[in-house]
Amino acid sequence: MTITLPAEYGAVLLAATSTFFVNVYHSGLTSKKRKAAGIAYPTAYASTELADKDPKAHAFNCAQRAHNNFTESLTPFLGALLITGLRFPVAAAYAGGLWSLGRAWYAHGYVSNGPKGRMVGSLIATLVDIGLKLAAAYTSVMFVLEK
Repeated sequence: MTITLPAEYGAVLLAATSTFFVNVYHSGLTSKKRKAAGIAYPTAYASTELADKDPKAHAFNCAQRAHNNFTESLTPFLGALLITGLRFPVAAAYAGGLWSLGRAWYAHGYVSNGPKGRMVGSLIATLVDIGLKLAAAYTSVMFVLEK
């Protein structure tokens, strides 16, 4: 089987590349909040007791959770993006960029306003992610059916 990539597939790769910078943003937020809270490595999270008493420790936990959630969702997102881009490259590229913006908004909101602050970014990223996964399933079925 030979797969010829659509001419617009470079935009899909650009959208995938944007996730590298969202990860850097998450890492920066987490590092800044870790330092401010005085949480030493290798401690992954401040204890509940400390976070309940210290707003800086709570902010660190929010940043750390936002970053972990990003990394948990990144692999399936990239798979759906790259597969969808084989059939719908322009739509996939726009969706990928929107997902990255949503994930950055999620991080900013979570760190700034706690768990409730993540909701708008979460909604954006989740809706895009569902659409990409459905489109990836369709694209995959069409490849199996050779259409």
